[in-house]
Amino acid sequence: MTGDLTVRPDVPDERSGGGEPSEPEERLRVSKALAAAAKGLDPGGVPEALCRACMALLPVSGASVSISGGATVQATLCASDPTAARLAEAQYTLGDGPCRSAVRQATAVLAADLTTAPDSGRWPVFAHEAITLGVRAVFSLPLGVGAAAVGTLDLYRRTPGGLSARDLRIALWTRDAVTFALMELHAGSRAAERAGEEGVASWLEASEAGHGEVYQAVGMVMVQLDLDPEQALDRMRARAFTQGRTVTEVARDVLARRLRFAAERDAGSEDTRRRDAGGGGREDNR
Repeated sequence: MTGDLTVRPDVPDERSGGGEPSEPEERLRVSKALAAAAKGLDPGGVPEALCRACMALLPVSGASVSISGGATVQATLCASDPTAARLAEAQYTLGDGPCRSAVRQATAVLAADLTTAPDSGRWPVFAHEAITLGVRAVFSLPLGVGAAAVGTLDLYRRTPGGLSARDLRIALWTRDAVTFALMELHAGSRAAERAGEEGVASWLEASEAGHGEVYQAVGMVMVQLDLDPEQALDRMRARAFTQGRTVTEVARDVLARRLRFAAERDAGSEDTRRRDAGGGGREDNR
């Protein structure tokens, strides 16, 4: 099963009989499970609790929530486990992956087997990274209202296979609960009440703590190379990719003055240009 919202059921649909609960009964059961997971928690902890609840409700190995404030600005709000966090970080570093596609298209993006075509070719580099982490299938569901996607609920599993029609409904109900939790998290603030990009930016504030270092480092690279923010972030991503690191790790080196990006026009030598492209050698620590 691949493609947006294209589902090949792995189990019979409950409405076809066989003693399965009806859809309203199933939704009530899921609602109770999600409510129980979030009961008594501070609003800031609800999205993570819902991520963990996904693992009990669905045949998945882990989940994460990412917030997006644009085509290139994205951060992880929460993750159920280290692998889920690493998957989200890989997409942030690469600037590509199922969650990026889900945000751009504002629709669910489902990849049942990253080891075979066509899924293996949709995001080749991300697919390689995911397989290295032991992940075989990923499902990204956009968060938000209507066509305005402000992030994703991302699910993964260690074995190949799609979601059944029943499982997809449960995943979408959980997605709705996460969207509501994010809205509640910022309810009452003037920024959260504004629509459009300003509203998206207010939701992004919840995840800035995790990627604040990246934003600060982008500012430094902008000055070093006289670039705009997107170009500076692209340079950091390229360095991270060539060195097999995350963009967050590169950002920490920039902030600690262990790494300085040298403008090619000022480099003065091919060796310096190779260093700036991640080709090895000692970093310029000026």
